[in-house]
Parts: sequence; structure tokens; C-alpha cells
Amino acid sequence: MTVSFHKFGDYFPGTGDIRDIGYSKGKYYSLNVPLDDGIDDESYHFLFKPIIGKVMEVFKPGAVVLQCGADSLSGDRLGCFNLSIKGHAECVKFMRSFNVPLLLLGGGGYTIRNVARCWCYETGVALGTEVDDQLPQHEYYEYFGPDYTLHVAPSNMENKNTRQLLEEIRNNLLDNLSKLQHAPSVQFQERPPDTELPEADEDQDDADERWDPESDMEVDEKRPIPSRVKREAIEPERKDSEAPKGTAEQARGFDNMATNETLITKSVDVRPMAIDEPTVKVEQETSNKASDPIYPKS
Repeated sequence: MTVSFHKFGDYFPGTGDIRDIGYSKGKYYSLNVPLDDGIDDESYHFLFKPIIGKVMEVFKPGAVVLQCGADSLSGDRLGCFNLSIKGHAECVKFMRSFNVPLLLLGGGGYTIRNVARCWCYETGVALGTEVDDQLPQHEYYEYFGPDYTLHVAPSNMENKNTRQLLEEIRNNLLDNLSKLQHAPSVQFQERPPDTELPEADEDQDDADERWDPESDMEVDEKRPIPSRVKREAIEPERKDSEAPKGTAEQARGFDNMATNETLITKSVDVRPMAIDEPTVKVEQETSNKASDPIYPKS
């Protein structure tokens, strides 16, 4: 919810009308209090206290952000209100009475020495400390002459905010607040700490599953093919029908056998056999290539 007390007129950006109350689910959660020139302490409090009191009753905020713009002080170069520093700080004191978390911010203000006066005094109000009206000697003491005091008296400018106008504004905004449902009271509780997950301990991992940076097998695709598969391709199982036909061929000599083995090895290297392919094919191809050895004529 936002509540704004401000000077309203026909100038940019043209917002802040009392009819600007929010939209859809935010309806009645925006309160605009349009004011005219020359408003004084009494008139300002006539609106501020009942409206803010109703807000705290109905909305029940968990915290309040209060912007303390000092351009509403009397004598401001651009402002057109006529508040005293004590009247301005009375709003801070009123907000403290609700005993909710309160964040004070600065704001506008274009007569610098009065801005410093105001925020100094309101800091004391926020801390519950009374500040002496007589300024002490300091580096910028000469800026606060000729009286060198903390408070500045309001001027005699005309207050254009009539009593009738103020009552219409107050009744209108209080009626809008009555259309809001009362918020349930929630007790402040300490926020539980965030859940922290324990970090993984590498020493607890399975030693067989941990990656060895010095290992040659970094990925599964680079693992060597087991030698059992090679033996099956090179030494296929023989069938009974393909047994040796005679003892004469067995006695051809060690040199012929070496030649056959060399031819078999080369055929396997040049045309590698798939694992799922029958082993008979290997034997047929190797037997064809090794069946015609060249013998010297006697």
C-alpha cells in the first residue's frame, strides 16, 4: 500500500488525484492526499493522523518506509507549503508510536540549511533524543545565520486548504479504507536458517569408479578389444566334416605351415571380421587362399 501527501495541480506528470485508488486487485491500495498551497502544521496533522491511523488498523503493515521530503517546510525555494520543522517531525513521532519496523528516507528539499536542520531534528526524534535548539560550533556554522538555531518559524503565507476541503478529503479516503478487509494479525517470528546440503566427499567414493588422471583409458570407447574375441576370429572352431583328408598333407614340412599361417594372418588384418558373423566364413576364405601354395618342382 502507498500513501502520498503532496501538492496537486495541473502540471507534469498529472498523477496524484484523490480518485487514483489503484486497479484490479490493487484497488483501494493506493491513497493520494492532494494538498493546496500554504498548508500549515494543524491542517496537515488533521489529515495525516486519522488517515495513517486507519491504514495501520486495516492494512496492518509488517514494516513502514517513510520518506521525509523537506520541500514541504516553510521557506523552501521550490516548495509551497508552510510546515515547521517540529510539525514535520511530528509525523515521524506518530509513526514510531505504532511500534513497527520503520525505515526513514530523505527526499526533496531545496533550501539546504533547512534540510539539514530538519533531518538532524528528525534523527533525534527517531532515536528518542531531544536535540538542543542552539547549534554548536562546527565547520558549516556560518551557513545557519543570522540566528544559528535549529528550528525555523513558519511564515504568514495564506493557507488555501479550507476546513471544508480538508474534511472532504479525509472522509473520502477513510471511506475507501473501510472497503478493505481487515488484515489478520501475524506475530513476528524468527526466520529459520536455510537448509545446507552436505558437500560430497571424494574420499568416500568407490575407488573403482573414481577417474585416474594417469590412466590411459579415459573413456570407454578407447578400451582395447578383449583378446578372447581375436582368438575366436583367428582360431575358429573346426567341424568334423572339414578335418584333414590325409597324412600326406600333414607332413609337408614346417616351411609350408609357416606360409599358411602368414597368409591367414594377413587375411584377418586386411578384412577384419565382425563379432556376430559366423566363424565358418573365415575358415572358408583362409582355406581358399592357403590351398594353392607354390612348391618347387623336383
